[in-house]
Amino acid sequence: MARKFSKAGLAVTVALAATLATAGAVGAAGAADAGGGPGKDGSGRSATARARQAGTHWVNTWTSMPQLTEPNNMPPAPYNQDGKVLDDTTLRQTVHVSVGGKQVRLRFSNAFGGADLPLTSVSVALPAGGRAGASAIRPGTSRKVTFSGKASTVVPVGAQAVSDPLDFDVAAGTNLTVTVYLADGQASNSVTSHPGSRTTSYLLAGDHVRDEDLAGAASAAHWYFLSGVEVWSPDTTAAAVIVGDSLTDGRGSTTDANNRWPDQLLDRLRSRPDTASTAILNQAAGGNRVLDDGLGPNALSRVDRDVLAQSGVEWALVFEGVNDIGTAEATEAVQQRTADDLIAAYDQIIVRAHTQGIRVYGATLTPFGGNDPYDDPDGYREQARQKVNAWIRTSGRFDSVVDFDKAARDPQNPRELLPAYSDADHLHLNPAGYAALAAAVPARLFHQEPLPRGFGFN
Repeated sequence: MARKFSKAGLAVTVALAATLATAGAVGAAGAADAGGGPGKDGSGRSATARARQAGTHWVNTWTSMPQLTEPNNMPPAPYNQDGKVLDDTTLRQTVHVSVGGKQVRLRFSNAFGGADLPLTSVSVALPAGGRAGASAIRPGTSRKVTFSGKASTVVPVGAQAVSDPLDFDVAAGTNLTVTVYLADGQASNSVTSHPGSRTTSYLLAGDHVRDEDLAGAASAAHWYFLSGVEVWSPDTTAAAVIVGDSLTDGRGSTTDANNRWPDQLLDRLRSRPDTASTAILNQAAGGNRVLDDGLGPNALSRVDRDVLAQSGVEWALVFEGVNDIGTAEATEAVQQRTADDLIAAYDQIIVRAHTQGIRVYGATLTPFGGNDPYDDPDGYREQARQKVNAWIRTSGRFDSVVDFDKAARDPQNPRELLPAYSDADHLHLNPAGYAALAAAVPARLFHQEPLPRGFGFN
C-alpha cells in the first residue's frame, strides 16, 4: 500500500535502502546474470538489479477476491474427486493487467483451503493473440516462476505465497497467462477460488506447464488459487481498489471480453496521460454483502486483506450494499436498521483506510425496481436505498462521491434501471450499462496529490 513519510523519515529510508542495495548488489546481480538470460543492458546488469533504485515500488496490477468455492463452481470432473482436487493436473488461467512493468511477481491464496496447497511448478507467458481466455501461449514467452529460488512451494492452510521477482515485460492493459501444475493436487474439497472470473480457464491431466497449447483441455469460467499479480513500478504508479459485489464483479458482462465497469474505467484512465499510471484492482464478488457473510466474507471483515494489504494502494472506491438491503426482511423496522448499519459500516471502512493514508470514495447504490426478489411491494427496501444514498451524497464522510444511481437509473422511473442499461433481472447491468458507470467516475479522483494536514484523524 502507499505509505506517507515525513521528509526527514524519507531521507533516512532512502539512505538505508541505498546502503542495503549496495551491499547486496554484487551477489544478486551475479546470480541473475549467471545464466545470460534476458534483461541485460549495456552495463551488464540484469533488469532485476537495475530495478533496485529509489523511486520504485511494488504495485498490484491485478487482483481477484479469494472466496470458498461453492459445489457448483468446483473444477469439472475428473479434476474434482472425493477429498482431492486437481490431482496431477495443469491449470492455465489468463488475467487482465492494468499497469505494466518489467518485473512481475504472483500471489497465490489458500485462504479457504481445507489442506495445504502444493504448487509443483508455475510459469508465466503471454497468451496467443494477446487474448483473454486463450488456451495457447505465444511461442518463446514462457518463463519459470520460483519461490525463494525453488520451482515449487507449499501454501499452508489460510496463508498465501508470493513468488520471487521475475524479469518479465508485461504491458499495461494486456493479458497475462499463468500456468500451474499440481503433481499431487490439493487434498481437500474446500478450495480457494474466484468463481466470477468471466474468463475461461483450462485444465488438463499431466504436466503441461510449458506446452504452447493445452489441446483437449477441459474448461471452466473460474479462477483458482491465483489472487494477485504485482509489477515493480515508479512511484508515480498507484492503485485504486474497488470493493463491491456482482455489479462490480461483472454479472451481465461478456465472458473473455473484460467489459465490466472497472475494465472500462481502466480503458478511460489509460487513454489520459494524467491517469495512465493508475492500476484498477477489482475486489468484488457476486452475492457479497457489507454486513454479513454471503458469497465470500463480508466487506467489513475483508477490508484489511482486500484493500489495506494490497501493494501501492492510494484510493478505494466502495460500491456495495444492495445485497444487504435486498436480503434483509422487507419490513420498515428491519430496513431502517439495515440502512443505519450500512452507514455505520461505511464509516468504519473510511476510518480504517484513512489510517493507512488511503482516500475513500463512495458510490451510490443503483436501482433494483422490478427485480424479483429484491423489489418489495411496500417499497421498504427502496426507502432504505434512498436513505443510504442520501447519506453517501451529503454526509461529507467520503473523500468524494460517484453517483452511479444517477448514471444508471431511468429518468422516467427512478426506481428502476434505464432499460437500455439493464440486464434481464432489473438488478445487473449489460455492457452498455457498465460503460455508463465507468463514464460516471471522474478521472480527477486518481491524481496523486499530497494528503491534507490532519488526514486520518477523522
